[in-house]
Amino acid sequence: MHKNDSMTPNERLAAFMTGKPMDRSLAIPVVCSMSGQAMGISHKEKRSSAEKEAAAQIACYERFGNDLAIVDYGLHGVGMALGSKMNDPEDDVPAITKYALENLDQADSLDMSRLSSVNDLKLEMHLKTAKILIKEIGHEVPTGVLISGPFTAAASLYPIEKLLRSTRKSPEKLHRLIHFCNEGLKQIYKEFIEAGVLILMCDPIASGTILHRQQYLDFVLPYTVDLIETIHEAGGMVCYHICGDTTAIIGDMAGSGCDMLSVDNRVDLEHTKKVAGEILPILGNVDPVEVMHLGSTEDVDNAVKACFQKAYDAKCGYILASGCDLNGSLPLENIDQFMESARKYGKWPLDPENFR
Repeated sequence: MHKNDSMTPNERLAAFMTGKPMDRSLAIPVVCSMSGQAMGISHKEKRSSAEKEAAAQIACYERFGNDLAIVDYGLHGVGMALGSKMNDPEDDVPAITKYALENLDQADSLDMSRLSSVNDLKLEMHLKTAKILIKEIGHEVPTGVLISGPFTAAASLYPIEKLLRSTRKSPEKLHRLIHFCNEGLKQIYKEFIEAGVLILMCDPIASGTILHRQQYLDFVLPYTVDLIETIHEAGGMVCYHICGDTTAIIGDMAGSGCDMLSVDNRVDLEHTKKVAGEILPILGNVDPVEVMHLGSTEDVDNAVKACFQKAYDAKCGYILASGCDLNGSLPLENIDQFMESARKYGKWPLDPENFR
């Protein structure tokens, strides 16, 4: 437990979910991609083994006292398992260099068995990471897995520009691909849930910055609802996040059945509170780039303060979080400040005078 806290993250989360007093508000800087920095290793080295991925998360927790450890299955896991090729940068997130599918007719030949941990060594590694984290720090802090949603999983197999064109020209074929990905994700999610991990479903290609609302309703939401039902049937909990501007679909996302809703910094927290805050807990949304990566500690403090001003009184609860995964070589002092500001403005019981 962090020296400046009087409750563990597990105790804090339990209190949050049952409406009981806490020492401070929950705070989740999404220390996933950059976690190797906390122990002085590159992204490439961090992702090289379960032991190093887990050690990086433990180092983050020991330094920051953040309320969630995160396993980095990532957004391209389905594509990698099924044949998409990735680059291997030293200090960045791997990107797709060749997609598994050149056309949607090839989707019918995809092999679902390759998505099982028995056949997918990367999935096996991330499951091992989760088990290490639960063994080493699980008595204090919960573990989640950052993992793609159905539309982004499809985009890890088929180029995005072709995927978007298919929403108009080949909708039936696209639906078959998304359905396949959704069934595969169900299988993957169940393995993580059985390991004791929370699901952090991230579907950035479904962003309102890319899709209009009707496309989201047609090609994303039905599969998401189905996937979340499977998560709950397996005994899991899911936090749902879509990057970018999701202002137009916040209500639709909140109605998906998810347990918590996370929003990007491009979405107004006060709007999110009005539309979704009476339905479920909301998370957000300190800017991960302009504030956390490029800003000063004063900028971080002001951003955290602004988040509390807008969302502290959300009916179903508010969790301070970065607007997305923290990536790149950002100042660790900014994460220190994020947590210290959370302790200052989120001290329980919440007093609006602290952040006016």
